[in-house]
Amino acid sequence: MTAARIDEVLASVPSGLFIGGRWSAGRGDLPVEDPATGSVLTSVTDAGPEDGLRALDAAVAAQPAWAATEPRARAEMLRRAFELLVARTEEFALLMTLEMGKPLAEARGEVAYGAEFFRWFSEEAVRVRGSWSVAPSGGTRLLTMKQPVGPVYAITPWNFPLAMGTRKIGPALAAGCTVVMKPAAQTPLTMLALAQVLAEAGVPDGVINVVTTTRSGEVSAPIIADPRLRKLTFTGSTAVGRTLIGQSAQQVLRTSMELGGNAPFLVFADADLDRAVDGAMLAKMRNIGEACTAANRFLVHESLAPEFSRRLAERMQALHVGPGIEEGVQVGPLVDAGAVRKVSELVDDAVQSGARVVTGGTPVDGSGHFYAPTVLTDVPPTADMFGEEIFGPVAPITTFASDDEAVLLANDTEYGLVSYLFTRDLSRALTVSEALQTGMVGVNQGIVSNPAAPFGGVKASGLGREGGAEGIDEYLETKYVGISL
Repeated sequence: MTAARIDEVLASVPSGLFIGGRWSAGRGDLPVEDPATGSVLTSVTDAGPEDGLRALDAAVAAQPAWAATEPRARAEMLRRAFELLVARTEEFALLMTLEMGKPLAEARGEVAYGAEFFRWFSEEAVRVRGSWSVAPSGGTRLLTMKQPVGPVYAITPWNFPLAMGTRKIGPALAAGCTVVMKPAAQTPLTMLALAQVLAEAGVPDGVINVVTTTRSGEVSAPIIADPRLRKLTFTGSTAVGRTLIGQSAQQVLRTSMELGGNAPFLVFADADLDRAVDGAMLAKMRNIGEACTAANRFLVHESLAPEFSRRLAERMQALHVGPGIEEGVQVGPLVDAGAVRKVSELVDDAVQSGARVVTGGTPVDGSGHFYAPTVLTDVPPTADMFGEEIFGPVAPITTFASDDEAVLLANDTEYGLVSYLFTRDLSRALTVSEALQTGMVGVNQGIVSNPAAPFGGVKASGLGREGGAEGIDEYLETKYVGISL
């Protein structure tokens, strides 16, 4: 990738706030860092609370007309946005790689995945249905209709800068809701570029607004407290999610929360070992391990653990680590120095607790925020990494002796986003899937995310679902009309 091409793509992204269909500057600068080098790529506007309220003003003003827009018209705009995104895959992939580090190959995959939410919800926009029935007493007709919730405040994380945005914008716009987007401070460029795409696709002024800031709490609090806001959707940590739920309770806001995970990866004695290792690489190393769906705990039957650990270590050790913009790189940098520090602390704690390092176990020397792909065995369930999200390229392995023990270990967490299990026994697959306390289960596969499927968790992993037929319901209210004949 040439420096001239990088400069060209960076220069194409506006540096201001997108409010009411116009680009405007704020009072401060927000530097965007390249995690592969630690250097500053560019700067964008650092918004304050008054900017957030201006964005809400624009969304509120645009809401009535957007709600009244024909579903087919909304669908066609989303379809055009899908096509524009796909056509600009290389530009968006490069932006994501530059600002958060994932390899270009994975960034291209995220563009395909993220764009699909626009296509999927363009199709769902024209399929919103109500109902008509006769009351049991016979004298009344029961009519139900679905209507847009209203203005939405959407907060997205840095690890999937495009897809976490399209997963919220797609159903909101399809349902007839206007949106104020606040991307993560580490990765504002992708969302600003996406605002350009949506405007080009014909989305009216004020329907989508983007506010970039380092002062998330200061900007978010007055928006959430404003009685004109009707919906809050957030993807991020459980700790922040709890705070936002508390704030939203004052306005009794509709909320969707996609929060933390602690995914168990179960390998039963009858598993196809080749398939299990392939699945482990996908479940662990997608997005450098920086994903709420990443396998966080590997629970392997004691009869297979030595061979599984050996094969997984060989695969992890062979991965090519380097700057994501270099073709052939498979593992890019973590997002910042704090991420490397946290992973190091979790690995050190596990080793002190008795775990054995099979490969990796240390940061990579040199510039940037790199951590070596790591496999640990004999990790005790009491290790900190079995209770916290690692968010890095570390695979901790422990063993179990029975199905009941495996399920007990898997469910021993406050989180409940996703589980993975590998077995050749259909009865076991269904029985264990029913017993696992997670919102999603991958059976003999290491990736479950799909725009056509409902994504979300239980327990401390969140509220609501994104994607699938259920995704648009999060942005719709059901109104009942009783008609006396």
